Amino acid sequence: MGKTESRQNQELSELSSLDAVVIGAGVAGLYQLHLLRGQGLNVKLFDTASGVGGTWYWNRYPGAKFDSEAYIYQYLFDEKLYKDWSWSERFPGQPEIERWMNYVADRLDLRKDIYFNTTIASSHWNVTSNRWTLTTTNGEKIDAQFVVSCTGMLSAPLEEPFPGIKNFNGRVFHTARWPKEEIDFSDKRVGVVGNGATGIQVIQTIASSCKSLNVFIRTPQYTNAMNNPSYGPKEQEWYKSRYKEFQNNLPNTFSGFEWEWRDGDWSDNTPEERLAVLERIYENGSLELWLASFKELFFDQKINDEVSEFVRGKMRERLKDPELCDLLIPEHYGFGLHRVPLESGYLEVFHLPHVHAVSVKENPIASVTETGVRLQDGTDYELDVIILATGFDAGTGALTRIDIRGRDGQSLKEEWQKDIRTMMGLQVHGYPNLFTTGAPLAPSAALCNMTTCLQQQAEWINDCISYVSNEGKNVIEPSRTAQDEWVAHHDAMTNETLVAKTNSWYMGGNVEGKPRRLLSYIGGVGNYRDKCLEVAASGYKGFEVR
Repeated sequence: MGKTESRQNQELSELSSLDAVVIGAGVAGLYQLHLLRGQGLNVKLFDTASGVGGTWYWNRYPGAKFDSEAYIYQYLFDEKLYKDWSWSERFPGQPEIERWMNYVADRLDLRKDIYFNTTIASSHWNVTSNRWTLTTTNGEKIDAQFVVSCTGMLSAPLEEPFPGIKNFNGRVFHTARWPKEEIDFSDKRVGVVGNGATGIQVIQTIASSCKSLNVFIRTPQYTNAMNNPSYGPKEQEWYKSRYKEFQNNLPNTFSGFEWEWRDGDWSDNTPEERLAVLERIYENGSLELWLASFKELFFDQKINDEVSEFVRGKMRERLKDPELCDLLIPEHYGFGLHRVPLESGYLEVFHLPHVHAVSVKENPIASVTETGVRLQDGTDYELDVIILATGFDAGTGALTRIDIRGRDGQSLKEEWQKDIRTMMGLQVHGYPNLFTTGAPLAPSAALCNMTTCLQQQAEWINDCISYVSNEGKNVIEPSRTAQDEWVAHHDAMTNETLVAKTNSWYMGGNVEGKPRRLLSYIGGVGNYRDKCLEVAASGYKGFEVR
């Protein structure tokens, strides 16, 4: 145990009363700590990890990298902080991202108020004191007026998705809990379960170094080839010169990215013009094809079908083999209605003789044996390593894994097992003074350049807490009526889209028994921001302040 950790553990046992607790040292948590500290509050941050970074601490699997451009996945509240860091490429990898997160923590002098290696096990509201009592897994008690959850939207991994996995004689890795040491696959028979955005990054990175690689595929994915140039001084000067543009523009776009729907409606373009737009954006090699080509792909089945076929055509050109096309190209859902991964040579790895795609749609994985994976029909795949890219209990899981109890002892986990409801993804009725970032029913749950949305939420929460204090009040929570109205609005926006008809983790479909509701607000980042600002300007209409 290092001196800092020892000192902090000693101090933790002595904590009695805080103004605020922040849970999670990722993008949102670091900024939230900085903001709350700036208004003079006694605030501490707690994280299970041994260092800062959040998702960029835990997700250190081979090939992990941004799929937002580095120059917009940034804090935009401090120009010098922004410009004093230089990125080496458009979509850098995890080691560089983690270094950046540490740079931010050091520049803002945040570590002195962070408790690492500390897991919050429970948070219970005390109706007498109007305060939260938090308990760590080691039994320490922490008392706070406000709790801000910055636990992340994708931070509760599904680590044991198959029976028998603990009996496997080889090594099992979940991508979201990857060890810090380098893993050598050169003489290993490897199986990867899952081919979403994370699985794709792993597969394309390790394929060439494995003795053999079996990829177990349930749902084929549309992919877009990543265009990832290196950045030198010229490119770094170019994006840094756009700081003010990004600061003004990003919070007001549909997706929190730099682009918007710039080519007009589908009907404004001839078939030739539409194809030219799709070709241009596809070659850009970013998420623009998904989030800023033609907005009608989210609403109109015929238009979605055309865009989907365009992407399928691009994938067929690269795969060539009809059997691989059948295994790897989606046919049963449309482009953009699930998460769209970027990739670098992912499709081509299946041409390697030692790499095999195994469809488990009709013949699912039944169990893990001592020697490998067994399918429902009894087929066995002998493996030395199993890599689980099996995803997360998205949006809700990080909060429901903490025993959070509000007024009258009500359990957030039990409530969300029945119905997932929030007020703008910022608070939940019945849980006073509990604020959330990256929670359900806000764009930050999935459909956003995360730093754009998380900064906006952290700033709104900071202003809200300041308002409560300045009004001489102690408690704020949304009314049931206001929350119901937000949920109804959220659902109405969702039901206008084709996304509502799909079955993906966006709709909670990857977790058995999870209530079906689109986790992310789909009405647009700029629109959501305006609604949040309207609430604040009205004196927090819809919230009960007392």
